[in-house]
Amino acid sequence: MDSLGALHAFVQAADADGFTEAGRKLGVSASAVSKAVQRLEDRLGARLFHRSTRSITLTPEGAMFLERCRRILCEFEAAETELSQTQAAPQGKLRVSFPSIGMLFMPKIAAFKRLYPQIELELDFTDRLVDVIDEGFDAVIRTGDHADSRLMTRTLGRYRRAIIGSPDYFANAEVPETPEDLARHPCLIYRFANTGKLDRWPLSRNGEPVHVELTNSVVMNTLEPQICLAESGLGIACVPDIAVARQLKAGSLISVLEPYLQAQTKISVMWPTSRHLSPRLRVFVDFVAENLLLA
Repeated sequence: MDSLGALHAFVQAADADGFTEAGRKLGVSASAVSKAVQRLEDRLGARLFHRSTRSITLTPEGAMFLERCRRILCEFEAAETELSQTQAAPQGKLRVSFPSIGMLFMPKIAAFKRLYPQIELELDFTDRLVDVIDEGFDAVIRTGDHADSRLMTRTLGRYRRAIIGSPDYFANAEVPETPEDLARHPCLIYRFANTGKLDRWPLSRNGEPVHVELTNSVVMNTLEPQICLAESGLGIACVPDIAVARQLKAGSLISVLEPYLQAQTKISVMWPTSRHLSPRLRVFVDFVAENLLLA
């Protein structure tokens, strides 16, 4: 702290072009400021000021050292501000991007909002790979593996895909026992809104991918209609298992071909790399890590 005080005295003296004015701003004598700067020069082994009876001017070494001192003092001030903010209720705008599957998490986001009512949430839902920094997002929830050195990542968990249909549907159609059996069933297919491509169901046998030409009964670009139409008995769909956990437990949907759907997808929260994580972002990251994938 003595060193930090000396840095502060040096910066004030440089800004005021004299020890007297610097002492007035710091609430100490001009002599105290001069001695602090002298001790700093002795420690550094370099002269920071040219002194005369009327004024002081920075030496080349002093000018170089001044800019670094400003950064040090700014960092210290920012650290103080950050620490003081942690003692207050998190508040302010928090802009978060979710994939389309993020609609499943709205009950958890509602719980977060009730817990932190002073945080203003701005939520975006898209399967497009947004640029977190350039588009001004505070955080993103992403599925799959994404490498970006500009972002910090915290893994929230993993999910698998499930091929599902209603009990009524399977009462009137043969339950598929192999991936090839799917060709005889009307399928409810997801289309990626950002690319226009149809979702390929991630079937595998003995670790090798299995591709089956599916019969596209209905094509859509959101998850909820797939689940609704499957529950209505209009065909089968392949959706994240976390999206239909409640229906599978209640028996309104049945999962088939589970041995052929072993691949897992990671889901993570990512945010811009920063030394100063705001209180609102910190509580959001901690909350989703602890709660988002809980049943």
